[in-house]
Order: sequence, then structure tokens, then C-alpha cells
Amino acid sequence: MGSTLSKEIIASISDGSHGDPFSVLGLHKENVDGKEKLILRVFRPEVKTIKARIGKKSYELQRISDEGLFERIFARRKKRFSYELEITPHDGNTFTVVDAYQFDSLLSDFDLQLWGEGNHHQAYEFMGAHIREVDGVKGTHFVVTAPSATRVSVIGNFNNWDGRIHRMRKFHDQGLWELFIPQVTEGDIYKYEIKSPVQDPPLKKSDPFAFYAELRPDTASIVQNVDDYEWNDEEWLTKRNSKQAYEQPVSIYEMHLGSWRRKVGEDPGFLNYRETADQLVPYLKDLGYTHVELMPVAEHPYDPSWGYQITGYYAVTSRFGTPEDFMYFVDKCHQNDIGVILDWVPAHFAKDEHGLRRFDGTGLFEHDDPRKGEHTDWGTCIFNYGRTEVKNFLISNAIFWCDKYHIDGLRVDAVASMLYLDYSRKEGEWVPNKYGGRENIEAIDFLRAFNDSVHHHFPGVITFAEESTSWGGVSRPTETGGLGFDFKWNMGWMNDTLKYIEKDPLFRKYHQDQLTFSLIYAFSEHFILPFSHDEVVHMKQAMLSKMPGDDWQKFANLRLLYLYMYAHPGKNLLFMGSEFGQWSEWSESRSLDWHLLEWEKHQGLQLLIKDLNRINKEQKALHQVDFDWRGFEWIDISDADNSIISFIRRAKDPEDFIVVILNFTPTVHYGYKVGVPHAGEYEILINSDSEYYGGSNAGDNALHAEWGEWHNQKANISLTIPPLAGVILKPKK
Repeated sequence: MGSTLSKEIIASISDGSHGDPFSVLGLHKENVDGKEKLILRVFRPEVKTIKARIGKKSYELQRISDEGLFERIFARRKKRFSYELEITPHDGNTFTVVDAYQFDSLLSDFDLQLWGEGNHHQAYEFMGAHIREVDGVKGTHFVVTAPSATRVSVIGNFNNWDGRIHRMRKFHDQGLWELFIPQVTEGDIYKYEIKSPVQDPPLKKSDPFAFYAELRPDTASIVQNVDDYEWNDEEWLTKRNSKQAYEQPVSIYEMHLGSWRRKVGEDPGFLNYRETADQLVPYLKDLGYTHVELMPVAEHPYDPSWGYQITGYYAVTSRFGTPEDFMYFVDKCHQNDIGVILDWVPAHFAKDEHGLRRFDGTGLFEHDDPRKGEHTDWGTCIFNYGRTEVKNFLISNAIFWCDKYHIDGLRVDAVASMLYLDYSRKEGEWVPNKYGGRENIEAIDFLRAFNDSVHHHFPGVITFAEESTSWGGVSRPTETGGLGFDFKWNMGWMNDTLKYIEKDPLFRKYHQDQLTFSLIYAFSEHFILPFSHDEVVHMKQAMLSKMPGDDWQKFANLRLLYLYMYAHPGKNLLFMGSEFGQWSEWSESRSLDWHLLEWEKHQGLQLLIKDLNRINKEQKALHQVDFDWRGFEWIDISDADNSIISFIRRAKDPEDFIVVILNFTPTVHYGYKVGVPHAGEYEILINSDSEYYGGSNAGDNALHAEWGEWHNQKANISLTIPPLAGVILKPKK
């Protein structure tokens, strides 16, 4: 008996061009010679025979194409049945599989509706590869978006990477493709083979929603379960909301996992996530940091990109271990009261062929027009924030890190590049918005939706914007017209302060405005004061090397700079290695120079950071009112000739205050008079010139303030101002 299929359909199944395999393969009721009968069809290339095993009986299928399409008509069976396939290759080694084409769709109408609307903020729960059990059969359910594709297949080590075997079912309205493949399990590697109407041959793409990937340079995705880790951080999560409130101390240690510390020996390779946690957490706890911020840990192909050019947004990079290893890292931080912030990169993505670029042969994730879809400076693609697929993908990704990995904060990279259509572009290289302006309206809407969604699903999680322009309301609520971030990096303060401190002290008196200008806008946003990785690469020199003068002055200047940062309104961030005085610029390809801690001056700098973190926690005046004028008062900014400034920081209780005096020249000033709010005894909380930190130990041990107006204060105090140093005073109770 001949097949009921036309030659055209047989050919399209055989060559892999058929776009609706479920209409052909598997069990179907069809009219044969005027009667309705069940027909089973299977496509398996390069095999000798196929039998359908039903219960204890086996039925051989007839080959109807040389390429490997098999068929059997069951004349006596009226009802659908479960079956297995006994497949015998030409080598004679028979194996048994469960046919993927006997299963109905596993997608819910609710998921399809939310995805179609662009409102699915937990799409990772059904997109990608999920290990499932269906009708007693274990396997993996695959779902991918590729609306312009004419055919999508799952290829992997379980089907010899042949795109004709596991072709997926398409949901045309949503542009989704799905397939449940029995017996595919954790650890199996796979990709999607995507046939595009505008590109040939078929594309081979990694899974955008994959939870794990092969170690570079290999690029396949790996089936991975991320739900079995047993967390032990309930206490931290319970108190996280209060621990990360605006009135709490926040001191962030920024780090790159691959170069903080390397293994020692002949093969100085990476520490894995667990090894890093076991060494890093005691170190940060001893230094008193409240948070660690990780440069991107999502999968990326190129080490020198530092993780900012991503191909796997849902996969922790396999360079340092498995998803459970990274969960251990976060868990251990939390058990030691250290929050974990992740750098998140929704501004652009890598162009690598296995990644998101032209995913289905068209601009699915990016704009087709290069004037909107490419960052020529970075060699990357820009997300098309107006597409429902992109909104689902990115907002779900932010929620995913908070959900599955218990991340406490997301620092959004390169926000300025998202906000402006003409960012780093010349005339004619960009397209105005519908109103003729330069603002990226779709990106603005996306950022607001991202922040609202994160704060809705995880009220204790905080978000940060690395935004380098004067865009207003970055850290203001969306309901008042802001972007909705909790914090904004203060790039203006960072630039002005570094330009000032890098000058020879002899000339600083002509530039005192660079030091004081930040207080004009210090309370316009909720600011983070960052000395990040960007300031110690690309010929900018390490923090210690930036400082002018001989070695003694370099260390003194850097200690003074750090005390100023902690005393200035705002929260603090410092890049790894800067806390002990790395001399060389940071490189992702080697460990920090930990041997420098054999020297007392480097030990002293590290000890200063430890004491600054301690005082920052102990003194409410240094953290309770960081974002309001009530927490700050100038004493004197007019002594430019001596490059000395002084100010007061106050807690919520205005009587709880400290006095900060900073001397930016190497001159010691004896009997220097400073106005203070009250007379009485004052203690020195910290002096950056102390011998404990490697300084000259100039200054006083105890101080007494007299009544008498000075600097518009009711009392005054005379003290020795140490060279290139800062002191923090507090009245004794």
C-alpha cells in the first residue's frame, strides 16, 4: 500500500524544509481507501529499520524515502496509543527511544497570552530547556522565540546534530516554537537550528534562555536544572529590605571574578565560584564591606570583554563552575551579611554568530537599521526595546537573577547609551524619535518597566544606574516621572575629584571649585561615589599611580582621597586592588598583586579602608542622611590658598554630628582654627596621617573647643592639621 503523503511533503520532510512537522510525524487519523485509520510516521536518517513497540508487540515501519521517512498504517487500531521506537542503525546496535511527536503542546494559554502582550516577567519558567515528566516519561521541554523562521529544530548530542530529527511546533501568533524530547536530560548539550526565509544555510544558535553553556571556545547550550540548590540565607533575605535602605551604610567592593586571585603554581588558572567564596568572604568581612559587586557573570565568549558582551543572559559563565557553584558563592556571602550586586547589561549584546544577533535571520532582538541597532564603538548590537520579545527577554532576565540566584542588586551598565539615540554618533548616523528628539522613548519606557517589575517582585532588591549625563530623575520613582532606579553612579563627582587630586598640590588652590562643585547637585539623586574598574584601565593608571609626588606623597594623597570619599554624602564603591594600593593597571588576564601586602605602606592603606568601613557603620552621621541637605553643612570652603576644606555631617538627630577637615597640601598647619557647633571635648575618630596607616603621625590626640563664633559656628577649635590628610572629629558625650 502506498503512502498517503504527496511527493512534495515527503521531500520537504526528508530535506528538513517542512515547517509543520506535527502535521505529518507521529500518530495521525487519516482517510485511507475511504476509511479512517491510524498512521504512524517517523523520520530518522541513516538507520536500517524502525519498529513501533506497543506493549509487548513490535511492528515494523515501512521506509517511504531514501533519506529516512518511515510509515505504518494500523488498520485494526481505532484509538490513539503510546509507543516506543526500536531503531536499528546500519551497524546493528538497536536502541529504543520515545517518539517526541506523540506529545501534545505543554504551553499554557496564560503563558502564551502574557508572552504575546510583552508582559511575561517570568518567562524563564517556560522558555528555554526545562526537565519535565510527561505521562510518566522523563525528558526536556524546549521553547524558543523565532517568529520569522520557517523551521526550527533542536539539535544536540542526542540526535547527531541533525536538524531533520527534532523539528519543533510553531505558535504563529506568538512566534514561539516548542518540543518535548523524551530522554534528553541534565548535562545534554544542544543548540537550535533555525531555517530563515532570508538566509541560507540554516543558522545554529545557542539557546537565549539556556541556564548553562559549554566552556569557551565551545558554544553549545547545556540542559541544566537550577531549582535543586538548598539555600541557607533565609535570615539575610528576611532582613534585606532594612539592610539595604537609604539610611543604612553601603560600602561596595567591585570585583572581576577571573582576576581577583588566581590559583598558584605552574597553571595559574581561575578559582571556581566556591573557591573564590571561601577566600573572598572572610576577606570582605574583615575589611567591613557591606556588599560585593560582580562584573558580569553571564556567559560571554571573549575574556577581554570583561563580561560586558554577552551571549548567554541566563547562564552563569562556565569559566568558574556550575550554576550551583555560583549559588554557593551568593549563599556564603549572605550568611556573612554581605549583599551581592550584579552588573547587568541590557544596553547591547555581542555579535557572535551563535548568539542573539539576527537570531531568526532577521533583526529579532536588535534593530535592523544599523543607525539604531549597532554600537560601532563597541562592535555590539543594540536591543530593540519596542519589541515584545525583547521586553519579555530582558525584564524576565532581571527577575531571574533575583529569583534563582538571590541577587540583591542590579547595576545597569551604560544607561546613557540607552537613553540617547545619538549616543556617540555623528550627524546622519542616528534616527530621531517620532517627535524629532534624541531621546530613546522605547528605552526609557523599558527602564521604567524594569525597575517597577524588580521592585514589585523583590521589594528588597536595589537597582543602580551607571548614567554619565545630567538626565534628571534617574533615581526618582517612575510615578513622579523618574526612571525608578534606587541609586545613580556619581560620574561627575568621580571625574572632578580625580582631576583635582591628580594635580600637583602646588596648583590645587586654583582648582578648589572642582572639589566643592559636587555639593551643588549632591542631593539631586541618590548617589553612589564610584572609583570603579573603568578608572584603572586603558592607560588611566592604577589609583595609587595616579597620585602626584614621591611614594610618600602618593600614599598620603590616596589615603586622603579615600577619607574624603567616605565623608562625602553618598554611598561608596571601590574596585578591587585599590584598597591596598595596586601599582599597575588592572588586567583581566592576571591576579591582583597580593605580594604588595608584604610592605607596610600597602598594609596601612588596607587598614585605613578597614577603619573607614568600621566608622562608616558606627557613625550614623556618615550614612543616615546621605541624600538630603539636612545631613551636610559646609564649615569653610574659602581657604583655597591652603587647599583646606571643612564640613559637618549630621545624623537624623542633628545633635549627632561629626566634623571633617581635609588638607590637600603637604604642609602641616599648627593651631589651625575651625568653627564647630559646640564647645567641649572632641575625639579624633580617624586621622589618615596616622602612623598606623603609614603616615607621619602629625596631629593631635585630644582637642577642646571654646565658645566663640567662627566660620558661622557657635564655637571653635584649634588643632594641628596633618599634611595631605583628613581628620574626622566627634564631640565626646
